[in-house]
Amino acid sequence: MSPIMVMLFGSISASSDLFAHLWATVLPEYIRNTLVLGFWVALLSFCFGVPAAALISQTNIVMGKQLRWLLMLPLAMPAYLVAYLYTDLFDYAGPVQRLLRTWFNWQSPNDYYFFDIRTIGGAAIVIALVMFPYVYMLTRTAFEQQDRNLLRASRLLGCTERQSFYQVALPLARPAIAVSLALVTMETLADFATVQYFAVNTLTTAIYDTWLGYSDFAAANALASVLMLFILFIVVAEQRARAGQLHQSSRPNTQHQRKQLSVVQQIIASIFCWFLVFAGFLLPIILLLTMAIDYADYNQLVALIATGKNSIEIATYSATIATLIALMLALFQRLHQSRGRMIPVQISGFGYAIPGTVLAMAMLATFGPLDHVINDVAKAFDFKAPGLILSGTVFAIVFAFVVRFSAIANGTINAGISQIPKSLDLAPSSLGVKTLPAIFRVHLPLLKSSILVAWLLVFVEAMKELPAVLLLRPFNFETLSTQIYQLISDERLEQGALGAILIVLFGLLPIIFLNRQKDSQ
Repeated sequence: MSPIMVMLFGSISASSDLFAHLWATVLPEYIRNTLVLGFWVALLSFCFGVPAAALISQTNIVMGKQLRWLLMLPLAMPAYLVAYLYTDLFDYAGPVQRLLRTWFNWQSPNDYYFFDIRTIGGAAIVIALVMFPYVYMLTRTAFEQQDRNLLRASRLLGCTERQSFYQVALPLARPAIAVSLALVTMETLADFATVQYFAVNTLTTAIYDTWLGYSDFAAANALASVLMLFILFIVVAEQRARAGQLHQSSRPNTQHQRKQLSVVQQIIASIFCWFLVFAGFLLPIILLLTMAIDYADYNQLVALIATGKNSIEIATYSATIATLIALMLALFQRLHQSRGRMIPVQISGFGYAIPGTVLAMAMLATFGPLDHVINDVAKAFDFKAPGLILSGTVFAIVFAFVVRFSAIANGTINAGISQIPKSLDLAPSSLGVKTLPAIFRVHLPLLKSSILVAWLLVFVEAMKELPAVLLLRPFNFETLSTQIYQLISDERLEQGALGAILIVLFGLLPIIFLNRQKDSQ
């Protein structure tokens, strides 16, 4: 929290003239675009994720077992990659419009209408295609864990099957839907590369442009503070939406018969689900593989090894540290009896709500002055100045990643430790085993799967993260995400297709692991 407080106080020193100029010219448009984009992405994610979750969990849809995990695959695809690939596909010079002009003998754009993907609507569709799995996964889990006795009771009271779903099942899933939509909205507000490529000016692009374009760090801090207010509003609204809601029975009856779809319903349901899989993952990965085959060469492979090593190194450090911290906090919360044992976990979870751009600004606002103090102290004692050891090294990136992604590790570890019976906490002490040996002999072996999932999830998020790395990286330091971003900016993604495929493959690891773990249960 301290870097955020430093950033907020630093924003007070922002130039009133520049901020007034921004407010009088472009800032209202940036705020409006940010809110509109967040609304449309949340709405589209709801329209994609909730019906898909209902079809997979409630019906006998064909290939339901395969679609169950295929619908999670878009999570492995960074939104900025999909944005470039779809722009290249549907732009005026792209293959789709060229084919249409050939078929119908159209000569110019005046001869026909074709949608412009580089708009706020296009950005919303692209982001929703890779974000809806958050809504799908949480909502599907909520549907599957509902007490079927409640649905049977509604049927006995005269409700039809459709009415039972809309009046009982869907309201019971509302907390999961609210959490997932809040998560999707926060990720949308934090997006930088997609909106910049689509020329949609939002607060994240305003922060970046104000700092690097106007060279006004204080004004950029002020804009970051505005974005943080929007994030805080979303978090509070989501918590208030779930406040006071009653939970189901602690031992629900989850056994039920799936709704039998007719042939026409099967066709419609299958088209809908397979469209999401195809548009969100299969088509982009096919386009990337085609680019890699057509344009890959030895020089790309050499560059890929160097940047891939940097990405894996940073992601490994971040995942290991975040998982260890989450494990210690979860064990402290479980085994300690103090009233404040929940506070550390809650504080560490705030970081995920902070956009990468804002977090990078907070890191620079904190570590920059600290570096200067360290150098001044070194000079005062006639030592050689160490230079930028905090803000100008990989340390800042890893620190930002640990702050931002600790919530993911916390949630995974806490979910695992909640499945361990409380009696196992007391059994070792009754046999004379102290707390620390009991943790290594009892808790850690039982948490092995949760620890691995937490590590994989943080590792993948760190591999994909762009804004924080873009602002915090040292000179001449590239990762896969920054390299691909630079190539996309130069309209040369073909030269980075191998690196993009590598990011996607790493993103598939937790999905594959979770699916295999589910099948083995």
